[in-house]
Amino acid sequence: MKFGKIIGRVVSTQKVESFEGLKLVLVQPLNEKLDPAGDAIVAVDTLQSDIGQIIYYETSKEASRIIEKEMNPCDAAVMGIVDDINLTSRK
Repeated sequence: MKFGKIIGRVVSTQKVESFEGLKLVLVQPLNEKLDPAGDAIVAVDTLQSDIGQIIYYETSKEASRIIEKEMNPCDAAVMGIVDDINLTSRK
């Protein structure tokens, strides 16, 4: 799983059938220091996350499993909303 930040919403008037009723969000991938890491992606969000929230997401085949329909074109999905991050350094 990867960290990301919700930076926007995607509005679509027409979707494939398996996406009907699902929210699409724009996710900025983050690195381990929570700095932007790469280009933003569109992800399916079944958790009702909000703009500005830190989330974790999955891509590829694992992402498509969040949608009940077996065959769907999902490439990225929000898997959880991060409540807290506690980083400790090891020396």
